Amino acid sequence: MAAIDRSGQARADWDQRVGRRRGPGLDAAAAGRLPAPSGLGAVPGRGHVMLDWEPVPGAAGDLVYRAAGAGEPFEPLDHGGEDVLAVPAGPYADTTGQAGRVRYYAVAAVADGESAGPLSGAVAAAPRSGGPAEVEVGVGDTVTGELARPWEPMIGSEHLSYLLRPDRTGGRVIGSELREALRIAHDELGVRAVRAHGILSDDLGVYRQDRAGYDFSEIDRVYDELMNVGLRPVVELSFMPRDLARDPDKTVFSYRAVISPPRDWDRWADLTGALAAHLIQRYGADEVTGHWAFEVWNEPNLDVFWSGTQAEYFRLYDCSAAAIKSVHPGLRVGGPASAAAGWTRELLAHLDASGAPLDFLSTHVYGNVPLDLRPTLASAGRAGTPAWWTEWGPTPVHFNPVGDTVFAAAFLLRGMASALGRIEALSHWVASDHFEELGQPPELFHGGFGLLSVGNLRKPRYWALALLAGLGRHRLRTTVTGDGAGGLTQALAARHDDGDIGVLVWNGTLDQGKRDGARELDRQVRLRVHLTPGTSYTVRHYRIDAAHSNIAAAWEQQRSGAAWPDDRQWQTLREMNTLDELEPPAQVGAGADGPLELAFPLPMPGVSCLHLVPEESQGK
Repeated sequence: MAAIDRSGQARADWDQRVGRRRGPGLDAAAAGRLPAPSGLGAVPGRGHVMLDWEPVPGAAGDLVYRAAGAGEPFEPLDHGGEDVLAVPAGPYADTTGQAGRVRYYAVAAVADGESAGPLSGAVAAAPRSGGPAEVEVGVGDTVTGELARPWEPMIGSEHLSYLLRPDRTGGRVIGSELREALRIAHDELGVRAVRAHGILSDDLGVYRQDRAGYDFSEIDRVYDELMNVGLRPVVELSFMPRDLARDPDKTVFSYRAVISPPRDWDRWADLTGALAAHLIQRYGADEVTGHWAFEVWNEPNLDVFWSGTQAEYFRLYDCSAAAIKSVHPGLRVGGPASAAAGWTRELLAHLDASGAPLDFLSTHVYGNVPLDLRPTLASAGRAGTPAWWTEWGPTPVHFNPVGDTVFAAAFLLRGMASALGRIEALSHWVASDHFEELGQPPELFHGGFGLLSVGNLRKPRYWALALLAGLGRHRLRTTVTGDGAGGLTQALAARHDDGDIGVLVWNGTLDQGKRDGARELDRQVRLRVHLTPGTSYTVRHYRIDAAHSNIAAAWEQQRSGAAWPDDRQWQTLREMNTLDELEPPAQVGAGADGPLELAFPLPMPGVSCLHLVPEESQGK
């Protein structure tokens, strides 16, 4: 009963405090340096209005505004992601309106997640209720470069002491299942590292006031578990050991992580330096400097995670970075690991004065495509410094049903495609539904953050990332045109060394009010692929939609009100948990050596992946 009460208290505390940021808020001076965007256009489409504009040099992105009528006030267009609403660039499909009802639109450039410049000129448009809804996807035979893989550097996980847990959730052993989930992420998705909270929290027993020195033995057990499945840690320096905390009663989550600044700053620096030295001694300098990283704290701009001030966080960063670099200059350290792109410019300005090192700039965003932090870094004289989004996903809200849906699969592909070529690491939060921030999962599909459920069933967004990870390394030139192109329907294509071509096409909106689908947003896709002359291909078609590769829907049909499967149902679910293959789509045209043309319907939300596998060359 105590555990249930603790979880309920944690949820109430979270609901009361989350989202309240510290710091200056809107920075009018920074916003004033950004002019209004130009060239805004609005094109009516079936079920949406497509907006596009000219990007503002030096901006991190743009915020879309909408007004109900001429002369009415403009408000930011809220697509329901419950975090940063600005996007890094157009096009942007507004699917929140009503067919035939005219709305006015404007956009403003943003410097970060908190500051926006002046509005552009306004345009007016209304969604169409009918008419054609066809999208053409063209895949050329020109290789544009290597396909970047921003999901591989890291993935999120629950605090890693969870790997040592022998107790059960839903009848499944927590530690062993989390270990297996992380192995799956490594082996099947190519993930190389794990970022998690609380490595310095008291459940691993690192620090006690009445004990000389530090005890890293439990951290060793945790990190050995990671290394045994081929993963390395991103060492998030959190949370504060209770005996070292200035405010030990300031906590977060059901496991009561202490969010306080240290009462002894020198002892905190000694602790972080000792940890770095211990890791090098145990795992080797080449290993730790070459593959590990240290991130200072988690979301200090939210008072739910940091009871100190902004200045105190900057002090924490400086002394942590200095201590780590004093052990070995090759160790990587970064921050601020902030929520919603906050405190990034402020930290960079502080570091100009303090001289503390920064090997990567890190922040988080949910429910949207990440902003572009390259202009922020360039303006601070740090062009080329990696930008790591160390948490990202469809929602920041615990137990939000969107996480288990096909909507999340299309969302994941949109975000990863946006990251290509501009973001070094886009870390999905998290690998597994074995997670207890606000209490352990109450039922199988409960809106958990994981790619994998309890029981390691693969959710729709797992399959989306698996399809993306399965594309070849040679990216092919791809175009998308038609009704909804770019803002709803997008595509990626790549070729393997053996000539196997993969084409991913997805249909999704950022509007979470449409998470269960909307008929007016379904599209007919016409795909044209330029192939190697003289070679025949076998076409295979994989699909994620409401009826395919959707294990949450399959469970809903058989659960009969049960929270968790019984043994027979677990077996049935494992057998059903497949990436579903459809009949090859209709071939609608191709010359002897011309492009292959295929046509297929694509619901919203929905994902299709076409594999074109070369057979023996004709004539052989």
